[in-house]
Amino acid sequence: MAAEAVLGRSSMSSASFGSKWRAPQSHKFEVSRCTVRACSSVDGRSKVYRELGLFSLKKKIEDAVQRTEMMAPTALQIEEARWIKQDGLIRDYDLWDDPAKSNDALVKLADIARAVDSLRDLTYKAEEAKLITQLAEMDAINYALFEQAYTASLDMSKFLDQYEMLKLLKGPYDGDGASMVIKAESNGNDHELWAEKLLRMYQKWAEKQGYKGRIVEKRLAKNGGITSATVEFEFDYAYGYLQGERGLHRMIRSSKTGSTVDEVSLAAVDIIPLSRGSAPDLQINEEDLLILCPSSSPEVEVSEGRSGVVIQHVPTGFVIQSSGERSIFANKMKALNRLKARLLVTASDIGVQGIDGIKKEDVFDLWQDEARRYVLYPRKHVKDVRSGIEMPDLYSVLDGNIEPLIGAHIHMRHSNDMAR
Repeated sequence: MAAEAVLGRSSMSSASFGSKWRAPQSHKFEVSRCTVRACSSVDGRSKVYRELGLFSLKKKIEDAVQRTEMMAPTALQIEEARWIKQDGLIRDYDLWDDPAKSNDALVKLADIARAVDSLRDLTYKAEEAKLITQLAEMDAINYALFEQAYTASLDMSKFLDQYEMLKLLKGPYDGDGASMVIKAESNGNDHELWAEKLLRMYQKWAEKQGYKGRIVEKRLAKNGGITSATVEFEFDYAYGYLQGERGLHRMIRSSKTGSTVDEVSLAAVDIIPLSRGSAPDLQINEEDLLILCPSSSPEVEVSEGRSGVVIQHVPTGFVIQSSGERSIFANKMKALNRLKARLLVTASDIGVQGIDGIKKEDVFDLWQDEARRYVLYPRKHVKDVRSGIEMPDLYSVLDGNIEPLIGAHIHMRHSNDMAR
């Protein structure tokens, strides 16, 4: 399932996670006369060569090419076989019998076809990189050519990383979009400012994938920051990617007053599957629901002038709200669909057949399950509590570069599933 859609837009593709597979764009490699001899000045060299050095650069290109040559042919054979099988199923199926099922089958076929095209293009890109490297060496080390080959190698590596991760996303809701709810701890403006930084981090991450997180609700704090926000990521596999972000996010920094006790800012992140098709198929007893329509608040930025709805599921204690739609009815339906998705995921996570088997003590407490630590002092770094991975550049992570953290969670979940 996950192999049907190789990644949203990357630097080499403007495809969506599932329905907009597109082959990596070919780079136009041109031989430019910028040969650098032993006595030449290094002032004109780009930053990447100063940092990596020629030997390291060549090694990275060779590794990317070798990895592509090892993986792409096998992956291509698998996708071509899947295309033949899916095409045969469609030919034997009367598309008019079930229009909804027919549409899903056609979308799946198109996804596989785009995967095939992309993998073929990846093979050509590897050959291009090898050729460019040889040309650069023949031209007494042409750094402009090495730059183009290195850019191609980065594209190849990123593509294969994303392809491998998506193949691991096989959960029942992994292919859905995602609704993210960020809430600040309630006792201080530092928490509210921290929640706003997290919101920006996830928005930047989405932008780097070629998408935008749609803010449907945002409650502003009086002194800056936010008390809460809801963002919808309406692209395939967003839930599979982001579900590892669920939990408590802790920012640690030194005390402003000189105290030896560190200052801590807290915000909780919840992730709910977002179905972009039909509503979740689940019937909830109306007697189990407590529905409130609080008056709109002037602190609600996106939902200003709209009537919000809060729904509590009494047996589990889940509380879901919506204020981003234009009417009470629309907000009620939005909140109800989020509640259904949360109940279905919870039942799946704890291994019960239906929502009646969910007990309050089984419910995941966001504030009690730490997901990540962001440390400002004494050494700026980010530590993922669950996977154990640590990233040394705090500001890079806050700028949306969270792919290694996301990848670590996906591999960890896959390993746990295999061990069961």
